Amino acid sequence: LTPTGSTSTKVELRGNVLLLECIAAGLPTPVIRWIKEGGELPANRTFFENFKKTLKIIDVSEADSGNYKCIARNALGSVHHVISVTVKAAPYWITAPRNLVLSPGEDGTLICRANGNPKPSISWLANGVPI
Repeated sequence: LTPTGSTSTKVELRGNVLLLECIAAGLPTPVIRWIKEGGELPANRTFFENFKKTLKIIDVSEADSGNYKCIARNALGSVHHVISVTVKAAPYWITAPRNLVLSPGEDGTLICRANGNPKPSISWLANGVPI
């Protein structure tokens, strides 16, 4: 079985294509099956290649992080491997701040919501000076 051992890790960036490979040998030739532990494979973004030896998930997000198990089985037995996947993300806007025009003495609110993995810190500056 490749990768060797019972577990391995993989890090991918948000928005990229996640490729996981699992190659097994046996006679009769084993059939490969993929599952996501504690969840479902994303139905509209999951593809299998190379006789299911490769699991391909397009446009990955942080929700795709988790443990993926490939199981190779034939009539004589089975073997499995767990790949722990972490999806990292550069900071991205959930709600980007918008320009605000105010009259003197008028109150206003600026909203800034961002996410990423690791979680980004948000700081506010006025004319380049921290508030």
